[in-house]
Amino acid sequence: MTTGVLPQGDVALLQSDIAQELLHKDIPARMAYTASDGTPRVLPINHWWTGTELVMATFTGAAKVRALRRSPAVAITIDTDDAPPHVLLLRGDAVVTDVDGIADEYELTMRRGMPAADADAYFDRLRADGATMHRIAVRPTWVGVLDFETRFPGAAPSTITGSD
Repeated sequence: MTTGVLPQGDVALLQSDIAQELLHKDIPARMAYTASDGTPRVLPINHWWTGTELVMATFTGAAKVRALRRSPAVAITIDTDDAPPHVLLLRGDAVVTDVDGIADEYELTMRRGMPAADADAYFDRLRADGATMHRIAVRPTWVGVLDFETRFPGAAPSTITGSD
């Protein structure tokens, strides 16, 4: 999908080739949020795209859950490190749900990057230990895409972007 005419912030950018590539790539997202003490935090976290939500999971007791329930606004970046980099920027509110056991999306995410036998052993251990999780879902309300070929950061010099 061509995204050149869509402005940054338009959620239709989720349908762009770059957004779809990054949403389905086996690389961590970086989620920024406000910690319980009011200071900013950013952390790498695995994710699963459902088609409408970016879902992340964490084990019961994680400090980020208390913070997200208090202040759900998040900003998320998924990006590559090759040149030119591809960058997906998302904003929205995190909805935290308690899960009795393993969050489905966590298992899908982890199995994507593990040999099947290793994943089976890992999840068997978690289930045997009675692991419980929190599902963190973000439905993007603002989307930005950068490819550094046709879409640049807004403050890029016009000599780079070709605009006046």
